[in-house]
Amino acid sequence: MSTAFHVVERFYRAAQEGDGAAILTLLHPRFEVHTAPGLPCGAGGSFRGPQEALTRVWGAVYAHYDTAPYPESWHETADGLTVVTGHYRGAARGTGRPHEAEFVHLWRVTEGRLSWLHQYTDTARWYEALVPAADQPGVSS
Repeated sequence: MSTAFHVVERFYRAAQEGDGAAILTLLHPRFEVHTAPGLPCGAGGSFRGPQEALTRVWGAVYAHYDTAPYPESWHETADGLTVVTGHYRGAARGTGRPHEAEFVHLWRVTEGRLSWLHQYTDTARWYEALVPAADQPGVSS
């Protein structure tokens, strides 16, 4: 396996363990992340720099969800892009409702560190978990 594969794999392990310090060590100083625009908690959009990404993306998500990404397939392109598909699995902290949302992550590794991420995910699944079951259409208490 390539160096990029191992770096990306370490990210998923750190994310599953909720280890922000380990995530920070994996991020290149010029790290950029582009997340799904509709992601809850203000975590959707473009963010630059390791600390901003940790705070505005992963920190915001983990404040509202007990969740992690679980990769299922890996592909490396000829130009060095690592494509990972899988599912986020967990629950919203405020409601206890579970969620499972498919994702595609496109990664670039520079100088042995993660330098770029573009994330696609089903944001509707994230929002559904934030709504208490009694407030869901078609659900009665």
